[in-house]
Amino acid sequence: MTKTRQVSVERLIDAPAADIFAIVQSPAGHAAMDGSGTVRGALKGPEKLELGTKFGMDMRLGVPYRMSSVVKEFEQDRLIAWSHFGGHRWRFEFEEVEGGTRVTETFDWSTSKFPPFIELVGYPKKHPVNMEKTLERLDQLVAEGWKPS
Repeated sequence: MTKTRQVSVERLIDAPAADIFAIVQSPAGHAAMDGSGTVRGALKGPEKLELGTKFGMDMRLGVPYRMSSVVKEFEQDRLIAWSHFGGHRWRFEFEEVEGGTRVTETFDWSTSKFPPFIELVGYPKKHPVNMEKTLERLDQLVAEGWKPS
């Protein structure tokens, strides 16, 4: 039996996929939509992420730190995923359906350099609540017409 090393949450957002994707594609959008309270702002990188793009974020989890990531998966208006030195990925998928766009956020530690550590510290159980908050915030940003500055 293969152990699944992913957790996902989804939300139907009443907007076109391109409008929602634009927020996630922008490093500045990450701090605006973050439901965990750890992402503070874009540090370096382009205004729009694409496959292979490197970008940095100011973070805070008790103490401030910086995190560099690379976009590992990308399909315009449909899919974007990135990872940092630990190897695990944050993935957003966008599917237009009746009533709007189904947005799925996935924390995927199957690509982690050391998956047992991710499990030991409890991230698979902790992250879904924050991911739900992120998708809720993303919904609010789209409704407010948020654009990167």
